[in-house]
Amino acid sequence: MITDTFPLFQIVLPALSVISSFAVLYFFRSLQNRNYNLLLAFSGAFLLALTLFELLPSAYAIQNDRIAGIFIAIGILLQILLEFFSKGAEHGHVHGFKQDLNFPWLLFISLCIHAFLEGIPLEENRDFVWAIIVHKVPVVLILGSFLLKSPLSTRYIWFFIILFALMTPLGTVLSQYAPVHQYYPYLLSLVIGVVLHVSTIILFESSKDHSFNRRKLAVIILGMVLAFLL
Repeated sequence: MITDTFPLFQIVLPALSVISSFAVLYFFRSLQNRNYNLLLAFSGAFLLALTLFELLPSAYAIQNDRIAGIFIAIGILLQILLEFFSKGAEHGHVHGFKQDLNFPWLLFISLCIHAFLEGIPLEENRDFVWAIIVHKVPVVLILGSFLLKSPLSTRYIWFFIILFALMTPLGTVLSQYAPVHQYYPYLLSLVIGVVLHVSTIILFESSKDHSFNRRKLAVIILGMVLAFLL
């Protein structure tokens, strides 16, 4: 089970970032019309850099290099499959969903799987919790804007957000139980593949027409430097 040395607040911080971000959006509806491209670019750079600085060295230190590479590749393919159902909500884009009264179960399940996987490395790689927190904020703001503009009732929207928020802490806790923890090296590599795909897609998609943007470049550099300094 989870070790006593891992502070409880670090387990719940990812959930709090989701709920608090959505609460701000819920009470300040004008934020729904904002452009979050720079925030997305910063979060993508921060997430990518911490993956390179922390997760990748850990993965290659605890298992065979070739096995690690195989599971990273599987993680990339898994994320591509998840995005087939989520329409890219993991990296701040919600496309292809009809604004009707039906609960978006495919979106919900795929996002929950993604969030659960993100929680797996957090107990062994504790600085990575900050990458997950920063990653979730723009995603929740964009996803929340989509949900609040839909005909779904408020209780269904909050149900969606709260369960989504709980997935990352659940992944952290379950990853420390012996039956699951014995597969941790493979799961870590799998998560790296998922995160590498998401973070690089964020960087590619956060600028219009992929044009050069000095402000975008500045926030990307800032995100990588802050990740290095952690």
